[in-house]
Amino acid sequence: MQKKFRYTTIELIQGDITEEKVDAIVNAANEKLIGGGGVDGAIRKAGGEEVTKECDIIRARQGGCPTGKAVITTGGNLPAEYIIHTVGPVWQGGDAGEPELLASCYKESIALAVKNGLYSIAFPSISTGVYGYPTEKAAKIALQTIRDLAENADRMPTLVQFVLFDDATFGCYTDALSNL
Repeated sequence: MQKKFRYTTIELIQGDITEEKVDAIVNAANEKLIGGGGVDGAIRKAGGEEVTKECDIIRARQGGCPTGKAVITTGGNLPAEYIIHTVGPVWQGGDAGEPELLASCYKESIALAVKNGLYSIAFPSISTGVYGYPTEKAAKIALQTIRDLAENADRMPTLVQFVLFDDATFGCYTDALSNL
């Protein structure tokens, strides 16, 4: 499923983000930029040692990546040239700034893509795994944030994919995109 907003196409795909042939994929990272499970583990395994080395350099330089922010590394062995690592919020019930922090993950990732001249980017569903963010709420925030950027930003990637691993997540994003 896809929808176009100005010059940007938002596309939903069910699959494995590590296989996407886009300029950059987004990693749902942790603040210390050390390998984890889920999307982070899959991306690091597929990307190889070079990705871990670049994350180590970033961690040494700035101590990691705060929640809601993003950093960029090589894609290593992935089809994507770059990985944008962003740290989503841990769900605490919705009243601890989680919606704003989640939206910031998408804004910061798009800003890095634009800064690096990238035209295509693929996101996973950030924070909906072990961080516990309700997928339906996360999907609405993710898609509304990208739509708002596409409609108002001076520069924007022309393709923004959401690569969703399972049926339930894909369904939540499909519903959210249908309602935009």
